Amino acid sequence: MEFRRSSGILLALSSLPGPYGIGSMGGPARRFVDFLAEAGQSYWQVLPLVPPGEGNSPYMSSSAFAGSPDLIDLEELQAEGLLTVQEVEAVRSEALDRVDYDHLRRTRLQVLELAFRRSIAPDSQPMAQPDLPWVTDYAVFAAMHDKYGTGWDQWPLDASPDPERVAFHTFVQDVFYRQWFHLKEYANQRGVRIIGDVPIYLSADSAEVYFRRELFQMDKAGRPSAVAGVPPDAFSSEGQYWGNPLYDWAGHPAQVFAFWQERMIWCARMYDAVRIDHFRAFHTYWSIPAGADSAREGHWEKGPGMELIHTIRQTVPKLELIAEDLGDLDAQALEFVRTCGIPGMKVMIFAFDPMGESTYLPHNCGPSSVVYTGTHDTPTFVQFLQEASADEAGYARRYLRLREEEGLGWGVITGAWATASRLAIAPLQDVLGLGSDARMNTPGTMGPHNWSWRVREEALNPYVARTLREITRTYRRCPL
Repeated sequence: MEFRRSSGILLALSSLPGPYGIGSMGGPARRFVDFLAEAGQSYWQVLPLVPPGEGNSPYMSSSAFAGSPDLIDLEELQAEGLLTVQEVEAVRSEALDRVDYDHLRRTRLQVLELAFRRSIAPDSQPMAQPDLPWVTDYAVFAAMHDKYGTGWDQWPLDASPDPERVAFHTFVQDVFYRQWFHLKEYANQRGVRIIGDVPIYLSADSAEVYFRRELFQMDKAGRPSAVAGVPPDAFSSEGQYWGNPLYDWAGHPAQVFAFWQERMIWCARMYDAVRIDHFRAFHTYWSIPAGADSAREGHWEKGPGMELIHTIRQTVPKLELIAEDLGDLDAQALEFVRTCGIPGMKVMIFAFDPMGESTYLPHNCGPSSVVYTGTHDTPTFVQFLQEASADEAGYARRYLRLREEEGLGWGVITGAWATASRLAIAPLQDVLGLGSDARMNTPGTMGPHNWSWRVREEALNPYVARTLREITRTYRRCPL
């Protein structure tokens, strides 16, 4: 499917306001949907909803399918009689501007256990639960993590879970997806479609790697023989050593293709569109020997190519797709992205070389592309203007006709919304004109601010919605 001319906002669920240390799928999310509808936006792009992994990253998750317990709305569980007012009040957090990960690790599973106990009490009312075909493997894996407290590579050969913990983790996923599907239905009813994000790789310590090792390049001891990353590029001069296991495209292609079909079928249930992270790895991927000191020691390997793209298209023909095609692409990889039929990303923060002709400049953004002012991995646009060279920042200001009195954020939104790209997306931080304190992630680092920024409720006000709607109407991106 092709995007019609429209626009949307990128905001992680975790970045929503709320008193419990993180955003949730309850009232804060519905109010943000209302804000988007009032602002004339057609899409809400979220980051992966999976349980975060190392460094709180949603791109290093223990599951391709499970939802993060941290995002469950506790007030909805209270309304259902599964938690008391006192229990919910006890897990409030004073942190409003950052996700309080330490607080969540101390409190979230404990309070969900209280809800679980009530759900299995003899006098409890059974609730209709969504069909989760993958949940048994995940619940067993999570329960064994609880039992052994280590990564699976240190578990005994006869490892087994506590059945009650399996039931608990099944309950948590049932609650998560019941709330998520209700939120998605609410958004769709208000004319807002959801764009999900599919991390291409999984953590080595994940349910899929544990139960389905044939999908990955593993040695005889069950450890990754090669891991993922990227060579030096616009994000990192040293490259990035991610450490995720690589798919065994050459050794077990049928099984890996079947896994991607399962994954995309699930995405089609969860979202209206998806951005496929690190899309270029379908053409060629950077393979780093396990144990290497640096990403520089890697080399390119051939990926599954157009065969996988055709399989995905046939499997989920109605799911809109976006190719994350950033980074250092050679001529063949560029041709692959150009001819695959999936719109790629044009990120304006990389556009303003004062001496060159960037394909990311707004006048070069064609209809079959998705233009972004920035992403979760880039500086905010205001931060870019503050930190770029004088020539680069000056060219951006001249090109976009930026004026301090108008607000630099509105200038870059106007530049993106005016392009020929069918879909224009801006991180909420750029709509609000925020600087370095609001950056979501700095690739290649494990800083405490990564994945933690949150917006205050008062920022989502009628003035912002009205101004954004005016720009959206001006450039003919409002819903019909």
